[in-house]
Amino acid sequence: MDPSLRLVPLGAPKSASIAETSNSLGLHDSLQFGPRVIATEIKSEGGLRNRLENWEETQDNLKLTMMRNAYGLHAPMRILMERKIVTMNPHMPTFPQSNVHLDILMGRDETIEPSDVFGGPVRAPPLDIHADMERKRRL
Repeated sequence: MDPSLRLVPLGAPKSASIAETSNSLGLHDSLQFGPRVIATEIKSEGGLRNRLENWEETQDNLKLTMMRNAYGLHAPMRILMERKIVTMNPHMPTFPQSNVHLDILMGRDETIEPSDVFGGPVRAPPLDIHADMERKRRL
């Protein structure tokens, strides 16, 4: 948990460098690497993709930081401990599962996502449940 009050995720740092394409004099070597194009030298992808991938994590971090500032360190630690407890899933590994407890703790119990409607790939239960349990428990 990073204690910051950031509302949106940071954009990826953009950097342009000719260090990989320079010759002994420090200039861009056009004969070996072609004409210099700044767009190809920028190492990061689009900022929107990075923000969308890190959106939930940043919002969760903001909520935990605000909870820490209001109630003290014990409150976010308790929430994180409860999340860790409910992620340990003792159910059969072969049947489709949903973690309703974690959805409630994360505040996603009132939202409908495509995974809620469509689910995952439909699989028939395996014939040997005991072998799957042994594999899960590493016996």
